[in-house]
Amino acid sequence: MIISFVKRAVAALILLASSSVFSQNVKKQVQYLSGTDNIHTVTWDFWCTGGRKSGYWTTIQVPSHWEQQGFGAYNYGRDYVTYGKNFRFEEEKGIYKHAFTVPAAWKGKEISIVFEGSMTDTEVKINGKPAGAVHQGSFYRFKYDISDKIRFGQQNRLEVMVSKMSADASVNNAERLADYWIFGGIFRPVYLEAVPKPHIEWTAIDAKADGTFAMNVYLKNAQPGMGVAAQIIDAAGKTVSGFGSAITGKDSLVRLRTTVRSPLLWNAETPNLYTVKLKLKSAAGAPVYETADKFGFRTIEVRKQDGIYVNGVKIKMKGVNRHVWWPETGRCINPRIDLEDVKLIKGMNMNAVRCSHYPPDQSFLRYCDSLGLYVLDELAGWQKAYSTKAGAPLVKEMVKRDANHPSIIFWSNGNEGGHNFDLDDDYGQYDLSKRTVIHAHHRPGNAINGIDCNHYEDYYSTQKILADTNIYMVTEFLHAQDDGGGAAALADFWDLHWNSKKGAGGFIWALVDEGIVRTDLDGRIDVNGVNAPDGLVGPHREKEGSYNAIREIYSPVKITMKTLPEGFNGEIPVENRFHYTNLDQCTYKWELVNFNRPGELATGYKVQQSGTAAAPFIAPVDKGILKLDLPPGWKNYDGLTLSAFDPLKNELYKWVWKVNSSRLVPDSLVVNKVTSEVTASDRDSLLTLKANGISVIFNKNTGKINGLANDFSAKLSFGNGPVLVSGNAIFREIKHYKEGNDYVAEASYSGDMKTVKWTMHPTGWLEMSYEYTLNGSYPFTGISFSYPENFVISAKWLGKGPYRVWKNRLQGVTTGVWQNMNNNTKTGIYPWNYPEFKGYYADVSWIEMNTVEGKFTVAAKESDLFVRLFDFYGLSGARPHPGLPSGDISFLDGIPPIGTKLGLNITANANGYGPSSEQNKVNGPAKRTLYFYFGSPKPSTENKQFTMPKVNVLTDN
Repeated sequence: MIISFVKRAVAALILLASSSVFSQNVKKQVQYLSGTDNIHTVTWDFWCTGGRKSGYWTTIQVPSHWEQQGFGAYNYGRDYVTYGKNFRFEEEKGIYKHAFTVPAAWKGKEISIVFEGSMTDTEVKINGKPAGAVHQGSFYRFKYDISDKIRFGQQNRLEVMVSKMSADASVNNAERLADYWIFGGIFRPVYLEAVPKPHIEWTAIDAKADGTFAMNVYLKNAQPGMGVAAQIIDAAGKTVSGFGSAITGKDSLVRLRTTVRSPLLWNAETPNLYTVKLKLKSAAGAPVYETADKFGFRTIEVRKQDGIYVNGVKIKMKGVNRHVWWPETGRCINPRIDLEDVKLIKGMNMNAVRCSHYPPDQSFLRYCDSLGLYVLDELAGWQKAYSTKAGAPLVKEMVKRDANHPSIIFWSNGNEGGHNFDLDDDYGQYDLSKRTVIHAHHRPGNAINGIDCNHYEDYYSTQKILADTNIYMVTEFLHAQDDGGGAAALADFWDLHWNSKKGAGGFIWALVDEGIVRTDLDGRIDVNGVNAPDGLVGPHREKEGSYNAIREIYSPVKITMKTLPEGFNGEIPVENRFHYTNLDQCTYKWELVNFNRPGELATGYKVQQSGTAAAPFIAPVDKGILKLDLPPGWKNYDGLTLSAFDPLKNELYKWVWKVNSSRLVPDSLVVNKVTSEVTASDRDSLLTLKANGISVIFNKNTGKINGLANDFSAKLSFGNGPVLVSGNAIFREIKHYKEGNDYVAEASYSGDMKTVKWTMHPTGWLEMSYEYTLNGSYPFTGISFSYPENFVISAKWLGKGPYRVWKNRLQGVTTGVWQNMNNNTKTGIYPWNYPEFKGYYADVSWIEMNTVEGKFTVAAKESDLFVRLFDFYGLSGARPHPGLPSGDISFLDGIPPIGTKLGLNITANANGYGPSSEQNKVNGPAKRTLYFYFGSPKPSTENKQFTMPKVNVLTDN
């Protein structure tokens, strides 16, 4: 009896001791052999077989691409196109060696070596023995059980041979002969992981919006009598469900089920996450292995001939295509870059991302889970597919790694013809939630599972697809090479999808200009000609004009009011384009502002009063009114701003309206203050008007400004205008006469322009009133002058900015005082110096040109004036832009749209991209009054009006 009791006590102590050991070692233990990312690397021995630094042992940083470490040669995936059919990619191999030790405490555990990504064929040896079969495929996690090859208590030798090109032709076709940079090397981390012999190998979760939870738990070496226990824990740390299952026989799979009452659901607007904790327990109840997964409750439905539903709500994709990229390190990146890219995408008010053309780093998906983006996770297959033999294991690796991310709503089985149909049903073997498989394609008739993803349709063919049978979710559209596409025409496309029953939105190509820092070209960034500058942002995420335009177009608080209407009473029509969020969950702030004046050093505006607006109750997809309670006298200010913030206080967009245009360029600009007498000199073919030291010289044979002079220094080279940019204007004569204190030169024309009346005021301001009449469609309308571009230092203006616009991309610019320095930026090309200086600028009230000859200012009496600055680059094609107006500086009533790389006649004709991409339809007269001051007007401190001091026109006073 006593002996029995002692035996039981000893057994209990042994069990207690073993439980203590278990509790310390029941989780997966990880030891990195490489670094963790492109910042934190580890030095390995290395031998490159070809190209630079080849043929000898040296060292390399891991993870990395060996090209970025100075080895081998650079290859773009389309080099075979560039260099012809006989081109052969460099058959480089990289041989890696690394010594490591293993903790003694790992003895008796299952030890694996894990590669997160290696380009491309990877052969692994441990202590001279093959770890397993050569892995083929670049973007996938793979692992080998090396438990029987490890030497405890001494160094172990890792040898890895990586072949840049695969021995499997289908692997090269799918992921190497592609329209992107291809590299070599171990570009994602390598590590050891140790687990107890009995352990949970992997899991697959299906958590529905109704709270039902199912989970496949895949076991290895589990014994009868063991059990699996699970807990679901919410974001606050509260356990909301506990459940489990016993293991019978030698189960390798256990199915767990439970229900959580009224769970907080996951969607892109409210990305609520839960954690499921799992324990594999011994027959005595001691923990053998512990692991955990994050997940979200959500239900994805494809309702054929209707739409895509998440949690019973129809959603539309506001998406972009993303390559994994950083210019210094290629596809070897770090979690900070992943996080910033998710923020960048959400900053455009997007809700979706396509992981083209391969699965991304795990950290990117985790940020999509936690911050809220719908994800298309894609098997590589750029226009050609993996063979079934090569592709089947890669599908398994991708889905096993990614299946529990709630952000992933579809699997994409390859791109643009790179679809192996035999693999379509493989995804469901590993994905318990059975997500729909799509094909991202560019050929009509390739719809699958009720979803058509056809690429690069124009506006009118899109209308036809939307009227057809399938849901249309376009996986690539509005190709954003250079300054074309992107946001150009997006407003029309987005409204088309939003208002169509079967429209599911789409994914702009692409997020980032894929420019690589060339280690063989002194660090120059190379975008491979026109192949890779496809982004809405530059390689280091420099924002193009399309970025802010998309932000406005996709704002879920949709406001289309362009100007304050007559009798504005604070009521602003609003449409709610959230899918789940009521607008009363958002916040709104207004400001009354005064804009800075010409001659002031400051840009922007000064806030005079501010307040908040009551949030209106407007349900998702409904419309309503946002009411601003503005103070008395609000009309005495220059501008009104309104900012909308989402429930997390992130700014969705800020709108700015002019309140009182007459305050911005008032009539008193030119008539209030007489500073000198205006004189006229008529000699030979020249007519000179002079006031306040400024002389304007007209050619009596052409009616154009022939020159500018003053009493103090050299001439200003502005002139050779006006020229009518569309239509015809045949000069007839010029007459001149005194009119009160002013002097008038009146030019008459035949054709589409009748008269141009020039009035020189005593202040030195020159007034120009003109009228022309056109009937028809025109790329641009208005007048031009000439001025040498190389003389210009900068431009400052009151109007929309700071980015230039196109007729089909007027969004994303707000009213303010902006200043841009002269630059020769070509969008998408080094040095990515944004905003571009040259181009079209919208709703300009005044513009001040700072030049090496001095300053001059042009002001507009009427609104909606476009100003064109010089000759500029828009988009690679037969011409670098749609045809430009004549001259150098133009004052326009209509401007052209921009096309896309994959558009109708490239840049010459964007008409097929919808209403805003058509040419300007004009039927009738256009009248304008412009004011010119060939010097630097100073702002007054009285009533915010311009004063006209007597100044040297060629110096900054």
